[in-house]
Amino acid sequence: MATIKTVGVIGSGQMGNGIAHVAALAGFDVVLNDVSAERLKSAMATINGNLTRQVAKKIITEDAHRKALARIESADSIDGLAACDLVIETAVEKEEIKRKIFHDLCAVLKPDAIVASNTSSISITRLAASTDRPERFIGIHFMNPVPVMELVELIRGIATDDATFEAARDFVTKLGKQIAVSEDFPAFIVNRILLPMINEAIYTLYEGVGNVEAIDTAMKLGAHHPMGPLELADFIGLDTCLSIMQVLHEGLADSKYRPCPLLVKYVEAGWLGRKSQRGFYDYRGDKPVPTR
Repeated sequence: MATIKTVGVIGSGQMGNGIAHVAALAGFDVVLNDVSAERLKSAMATINGNLTRQVAKKIITEDAHRKALARIESADSIDGLAACDLVIETAVEKEEIKRKIFHDLCAVLKPDAIVASNTSSISITRLAASTDRPERFIGIHFMNPVPVMELVELIRGIATDDATFEAARDFVTKLGKQIAVSEDFPAFIVNRILLPMINEAIYTLYEGVGNVEAIDTAMKLGAHHPMGPLELADFIGLDTCLSIMQVLHEGLADSKYRPCPLLVKYVEAGWLGRKSQRGFYDYRGDKPVPTR
């Protein structure tokens, strides 16, 4: 089984900086890659802030905080990932963008390195086939926010070999996460169940069955969900929700996965949720206000 010591993370957004955070805290050397030094600087500030919060809550020590930060280096070029034993891609949920990243990455990566995708819905088998190492390719799907959520989905492509799977499982276990092994079907386990529920909540809004506040309150108090489905959609990002529903609809050819037209409309408007300050709630004031 390959020994993973240095982990590369492509993309320094919410998922990428979260993965870098937990990997460094678990003792791995981390190379965090993005296209600009400015994004990397922002990501390091986020990681530092999240580690500081963990110290304040007595989850980790100040010494662990300091050592974790020291283990993370930034790289604004893909060449900086050349020496990594495992590289996890966390780019936007668009297959053509991921394929381009893997093409560029495999050109610089050592032959025995493992490549993983944090995709939440796209076929691991298909992504693996676009690389020079399908047998050393695997899906490692973290949940958001990474430092808090306990679960990681592991997804083997049709070509993923046993050594790659065992190395990935060992890595995730060392992070202190629980593993759910999923077959390589659209959206895997969590999002195959979660996103149609969110989409149905949006249909409920679209058809006027209830307003935003009523729908979220109903599911929080009636089903004991910690967050209403529309609030959760805003947290995930409405563009990501739409992408996953499109993958489900196209991959399974079942009308029950058709994205709600209202979801499409919000994405077309650029109302993507928390990250754009507007979605099913408006976040520009002191407290979120429903937009419908």
